[in-house]
Order: sequence, then C-alpha cells, then structure tokens
Amino acid sequence: MKYAAPGSDGAVMRYRTRYDHWIGGEYVAPARGGYFENPTPVTGRTFTEIARGTAEDVERALDAAHAAAGAWGRIPPAERALVLNRIADRTEQHLEELAVAESWENGKPVRETLAADLPLAVDHFRYFAGVLRAREGSLSELDEDTVAYHFHEPLGVVAQIIPWNFPLLMAAWKLAPALAAGNAVVLKPAEQTPASVHHWMSLVADLLPPGVVNIVNGFGEEAGAPLAASPRVAKVAFTGETATGRLVMRGASENLTPVTLELGGKSPNIFFDDVSAEHDDFRDKALEGFTMFALNQGEVCTCPSRALVQQGHYRDFLADAVARTDLVVQGDPLDTDTMIGAQVSAEQTARILRYLDIGREEGARVLTGGERAELPGELAGGHYVRPTILEGANHMRVFQEEIFGPVVAVTAFQDFGDAVKTANDSLYGLGAGVWTRDAGTAYRAGRAIQAGRVWTNCYHAYPAHAAFGGYKQSGIGRENHRMMLDHYQQTKNLLVSYSPKRLGLF
Repeated sequence: MKYAAPGSDGAVMRYRTRYDHWIGGEYVAPARGGYFENPTPVTGRTFTEIARGTAEDVERALDAAHAAAGAWGRIPPAERALVLNRIADRTEQHLEELAVAESWENGKPVRETLAADLPLAVDHFRYFAGVLRAREGSLSELDEDTVAYHFHEPLGVVAQIIPWNFPLLMAAWKLAPALAAGNAVVLKPAEQTPASVHHWMSLVADLLPPGVVNIVNGFGEEAGAPLAASPRVAKVAFTGETATGRLVMRGASENLTPVTLELGGKSPNIFFDDVSAEHDDFRDKALEGFTMFALNQGEVCTCPSRALVQQGHYRDFLADAVARTDLVVQGDPLDTDTMIGAQVSAEQTARILRYLDIGREEGARVLTGGERAELPGELAGGHYVRPTILEGANHMRVFQEEIFGPVVAVTAFQDFGDAVKTANDSLYGLGAGVWTRDAGTAYRAGRAIQAGRVWTNCYHAYPAHAAFGGYKQSGIGRENHRMMLDHYQQTKNLLVSYSPKRLGLF
C-alpha cells in the first residue's frame, strides 16, 4: 500500500502551512517574528514553516507552565492516569494519520511508524498511567512515638528537549512520565521535525489543562540553550548527540538543575560462532539482527553500527549478511513495501557520505552500498543513502565515531575475551547485542559489556517497562520503566514525633 502525501488528494492527513509556538493552550506567534522552512526529506521540498523561538518565547512558555503546574500536580493520581489513558486512546484512534505525518517529516518508512513508533508511543502513555496508579509513599516507624512519612511530590516545571529521529516516540518517552508525576512541561522539538509533534498536539490538546504542555520551536542555541539554562525549570531532560548534551549539562549546572541525558552510541553487535552451528530459524533471526543497522535509516542512538563476528564463521556469516542487506528495499517512505527511507536532511546525508569517504581513506573495504541512492521521479530531490557494510578494524574512525546513518563497520574477533575487549573499546555505552546459542555465554557477555542495555538474541526492542540509558559518554539517568517517576518527582519526608515529652537535651 502506498499512502498519498500529506495535503494531496486522498491523503489521510494535512499539515498546516505554518506552526507557531504552543503556549498556554493556544498558538502564539514568535516574539521576534521569525520563521524557518521545514522541508520533507522524502522530496526535499518545503511543506510548512515553523516559528523560530528565542529566549522571549521560552519565558512566555515558562510563565504558562508555572501558572498550570500547581493545579495539575494536585490532581489525584487516578485522575491524571485517566488523562494519560485518554491521550493514549486518542493517539491510537489517529494512528494512521500520525504515522504518515511522521514519515513525511522524518523520512522513515511508514511501515516502521505504523508497526513500531506509534504503537510504542501509545503504550508508553498507558504504561505510566498504570504505574502512577500503583505509586505509593512509605511509612517507617522509628519507635512507638516517632514516624517517618515519605511522600512523592512533583518537581513543578520541567524542560524537555527531544531529537529528530523519533519525533513522536521521543515526545511520548519524555511527556508520559513527566505528566504522570504531576509536572508541567516546556517541550522543545528538534528544528528538523517539529511539525509532527504539533500535529499530535492538535489531536490531544483538549484533554489537557492549558499550560500543562507547552511547545517552543527553534534552534538549539536560540531556544534550547535558554530553556536548559533557565533557573525557572526544576529538571532538564535531553536526548541527542553527546556534544550537545555537554552544552545542556553546562547550562543546567549554573542553577544546579538535575538533568537526564540520553546521548550517542556506537553499539557493538556480537555474533559468536555457535550462531552458525545450524542454518535454521535462529541463524536467520541473527542475520536480521545484523541488518537492523538499517532500521530508521541508521538514525538511532543504539544503531548496531559495529558488528563483531567470531572468526570461525566470519566469512560465511558475513557473506550471508551482505546478501540479506542487499534485499533491503529502499524507496518512497509512504509505501508500506519500503524498508529504508530517506535521511532526515541534506546536512545529515552529507555527514554520512563524508564518513564513507573517511572509511575508504582509512582502508576500510566497502562490501555493499557506500554511496547515495539515486531514486526516480519526485524522490530524486530527497535524501537517500544505500545501506552500507564496511569491513575494517576497531581503531578506525568509522568504528569509533557515531555516524548516525545506515552504515555498519564489521570486524572479526577470536574468542570471548577478545569480543568483550573490542566491544568495550569505545567512548560510548548505550546499547549492545549478543547472539549465541549458549545461555552461559550470553549471560557472561551481557554482564561484561559496558552498556546500559544489552539485547540478547534480539535487537531494537523498546518496551515501556524496560529501563533504557547509557554508560560512559552515552548519558546520565534512564528513560522508561517505573523508575522514571523518581526522575520527575522528589521525596518529601515528614519526621513526626507524637510524644508530648521533650528530649531533655536543653
């Protein structure tokens, strides 16, 4: 099935021609009057324009959030949970149009937005609605006359800055726990993909009190930086590249504002010899796991961009992996047969192509891909790169630096110790994959690899109830799981003496 482009005849959704900031439950024009174009990576053509936010717009959004935070935080948890469930229901009711909206703005295949991004976003709101209902404080009896009560209270107003690779899912990852915890939010979407977030907001806005969620568009240095550095936010949550994360952390540190950072990665995907002990469903699954580097055009922080294959089956497994990669269908992202779509922007495409040149200069061998994909018709103006497999050594830049594209760098390893040493030879530690038929090997490898998530005989699964986050320069804190409520609430302790007698110290 091929969906019509947004706004064309037969389309399931239509974008507005302009999106201002969403502040206090209504659209508000930018204080300085600036706008910027938002092109689709599918064709390279502009389809809407976006308000260019500045510090003045951030302050107006913070005003609205502070005005709403108190009342929202006092709503009983069961009622807040009901709101989150209604948001989930509304999102699910409009799943198809949201999937098309995101694919058009981001360039990813609609088969992914239909099957993964939007269903996961729905589930995150439902999960945190359920977790909130089960949230309890505690009571400690210190002695028969002294009791310590512990209450969970909202932080107040939080700042959230999300990336362009999963616009709606990243919005759900941030908003669901923050709203469940009773906070008001100022959200800054990536400048490459704000429109799909606004379209989603237009569908659910009536379910939330005005000012509980505010959206300020704009560029990082103009809108993101003043938001992160504001003394009026009680927390900053950021997902993006590591270099930008350092800037966010620096700005927040001026006010001792707590941060969670989900940053870059260079994830190893390890295939032990026993994967090829039989040519069965498991080996076929492992080959699919190898090819997962092309999911979302490789624009995933946990992209399995380093494949480590044990020497005993290296050549045979790699030959089959190349053949599997060559079967990946690239084309119109709005066609459900398409497996890999367009990179998000011309700038990102240029970055990927530069890294392919760097790999060749370092001596890496291109096994497949290695170039821009030239597509016909209207797609000729889009940003497409062929899925690429590079063979080389772990010291090369294409093994060490995050490319954020459909590129995997492959090398061999000798034994278990060599696999773990190579896997951990990275500045990053966000994700990893382990493929083996041996449960003991799987367990030991999972524990030895320095990464926040180690997929074992699977990859690219993101359930709401599994904690996600990084080691080393891949970030601070965690996303998902009920522990997220701890990130968005603070603990109030009431230490109460019921004794009428003094201590006798004075």
